[in-house]
Amino acid sequence: MSVSWAAYRRARRHARQAWALLGAAAAAVIAGSVWFFTAGQFAAVEPAVSGPAEVPVFDAGWMKPVTPPYPVPRGGAAAALEELDVKGRAAGSDYDRSAFGQAWQDADRNGCDTRNDILRRDLRDVGFSQGSRCKVASGSLHEPYVGLTVRFVRGADSSKEVQIDHVVALGDAWQKGAQQLTPLERQILANDPLNLIAADGEANQEKSASDAATWLPKNKALRCHYVARQISVKAAYGLWVTQPEKDAMARVLASCPQQQTVTPG
Repeated sequence: MSVSWAAYRRARRHARQAWALLGAAAAAVIAGSVWFFTAGQFAAVEPAVSGPAEVPVFDAGWMKPVTPPYPVPRGGAAAALEELDVKGRAAGSDYDRSAFGQAWQDADRNGCDTRNDILRRDLRDVGFSQGSRCKVASGSLHEPYVGLTVRFVRGADSSKEVQIDHVVALGDAWQKGAQQLTPLERQILANDPLNLIAADGEANQEKSASDAATWLPKNKALRCHYVARQISVKAAYGLWVTQPEKDAMARVLASCPQQQTVTPG
C-alpha cells in the first residue's frame, strides 16, 4: 500500500507531538519526585494551620540582655545565611547536655531563671505562684509551632504541655561549632532568649535536635521568622550549617525575600 507524501508528513508531525507530550509528562514526574523528596514530603502531610508570624525576643521591662560571642548581623536574613560557613556535621556521639551548663540558669541576672523568663515573655494573662514574682503558675499561649491556643497550668504533668524549645537545638549546635565555644559561651547559648521559644510539648519533642532540613513548624506563617531566628543564633555563636540545611533555609526565605534577621531589640 502506497502512502502519499502529505500523509507521511502528517504522521511524522503527530509522532513528534506525541513524543513531546511524553517528554513533558516525564519531566513533570521527575520534577514532582524531586519536590516530594525535598520539601514536598513534609508539605503533603501538613494540615492547614495558622498561628503567630513571629515570637518576641526581649522585654526590657524585666529582662536583661545577654552577650553572645558575636553581634547578630542586621539586615536581610538571606544575606546573613550566605555568610554562614557550610560544613558537614561533627561527631555527636559525645554530646552531653551538661556541656551547656545547668539547665535554666539565671543567665541574665534578673533574679528569675530562664524558663520562667520565657514563659512570662511568651504567655498572656500570666499568673504567678503565691509569694513569687518569678515563678509562672498559669497563662495562655497562642502556640507558634502548631497554631493552637494552649492553657498553661503549673503541675507535675501539666507543665509538660508547654515546653521551652531551643530554636537551634543544643544537640545540633554541638555538631556545628559549639564544641569550640567556651563553657560560658555554651551556657549563654542555652539560655539566650533569642534561642528560646515557648512551644507545644509534643511539637518540641517531635523536633528534637532536628535542623531546618528535617523539621519546620507546621504553622507556615512562622517559618520565615523561625528560619531567620536560627540564622541569627548561628551567626551570633559562630555556628555553621550543612548544605541540606542551608538549601532548606533558602527555600523558606525565597517566599519572604524581605525577611530580616532577628535581633534582641
